Amino acid sequence: MIVEVVPGALDGERLDRIVALIGDLSRADAASVIRRGGVRVDGADADAGKARLAAGQTVELDPAAFPRVELPQPDGDVNFSVIHEDTSVIVIDKPAGLVVHPGAGNPTGTLANGLLARYPELEGVGDPMRPGIVHRLDAGSSGLLVVARTQAAADALISQFADHSATRRYRAVVWGVPDAPHGIIDAPIGRSRSDPLRMAVVADGRPSRTDYQVVGSYRSPAEVSQLECRLETGRTHQIRVHLSSINHPLVGDPVYGQRRPTLGLSRPFLHAAELAFAHPDGGRRVTFSSPLAPDLQTWLDEASV
Repeated sequence: MIVEVVPGALDGERLDRIVALIGDLSRADAASVIRRGGVRVDGADADAGKARLAAGQTVELDPAAFPRVELPQPDGDVNFSVIHEDTSVIVIDKPAGLVVHPGAGNPTGTLANGLLARYPELEGVGDPMRPGIVHRLDAGSSGLLVVARTQAAADALISQFADHSATRRYRAVVWGVPDAPHGIIDAPIGRSRSDPLRMAVVADGRPSRTDYQVVGSYRSPAEVSQLECRLETGRTHQIRVHLSSINHPLVGDPVYGQRRPTLGLSRPFLHAAELAFAHPDGGRRVTFSSPLAPDLQTWLDEASV
């Protein structure tokens, strides 16, 4: 069973929408799960998707009632770069625009599909819908992602991301210049109260910390700054939400950019530049780096101080 307590951001929302968000389902599929008796609210069977729930209520989902979902199939047409591979891990340099794993609205053409074509042994490693994938990287972001090649490697890496001993460094360009050249944004992240499809800094969110350092500033095409960001936690959209919360959103961010111009970018200026972890085989510390993606480097080259 999947058990979730309704957060404040979803207070007053319809049950079918809450089920869709919790189960990563379409609204139609969520309604179907409810009709099949796969949802309980506060211990009682739910039979109406239009019922509105209050924060604090408990929702239980039975995955057995979910519509049958086809597992990712190998797709050799998915393009991505591999910068390292051995018997336990694969380190990917993901291009912007590539969705990491299948989900609502993205059933095929994901990194998971491409990985299965290149590394069929990943089938059965970890979550079947996310074979070998142990951490996230937004579709619009480019850069490094580590994939586990065995279940033992997956368990070791998941543990490191959970205790924050695996580290990630990102390069970002934001609007304006932060008052402090170095800072830590320590603010909980959860679903937005105004739009549950977005994340936001909310009082009842999950603890989240982002360390940033200003490494450059520019006057053209606008007053912007280049930051180096290190994640101390790994929440959904964490860097984007945290920087927007201090009024320095990422340039090019269509969701958290506060409706500012994109300045010629077709996606958020965010690149996972460095990834370090203890290798599952033997525990030696390994570090991988990735240069800025070409579109971001070209944009930065044309900026002026």
